[in-house]
Amino acid sequence: MTTSPGTQPRKIVHDNLRLVDAPAKDRFELYQDRPDTDDSVFIGFIGYRMADEDPSVYVLQHTIVAEQYGRQGYARALTTLVLEHLAKREQKFTTQCSYIVDYLRRYPEYLHLVTNPGAHHRSSRNKEHDHNFH
Repeated sequence: MTTSPGTQPRKIVHDNLRLVDAPAKDRFELYQDRPDTDDSVFIGFIGYRMADEDPSVYVLQHTIVAEQYGRQGYARALTTLVLEHLAKREQKFTTQCSYIVDYLRRYPEYLHLVTNPGAHHRSSRNKEHDHNFH
């Protein structure tokens, strides 16, 4: 994807994406619907838990995208859809995911929803971000 200096790529470059909040699995799931086949493909997810100190605050833990969809903008789309979902509900969040931290640097319009922004890197061992799975 080419962009001019100083510009950001579009946040969502794919069509027919669908976000599903799956609280039983503690994650937001991303699917891409295929209208021509009535099929739906699982792309990835952002895992979460509710904060111990405030059960109304989401702690976004990690961003996972299936290996075959890596480096194609799906993680950016997933993060955008999740943050838009939270913004519509005026829902606060914090994150332990370095992908989301980097995303917020590029797209600061969601920073007003972040609580305790300095707490997103409690441990340098937490590298469960933007991993691929098979």
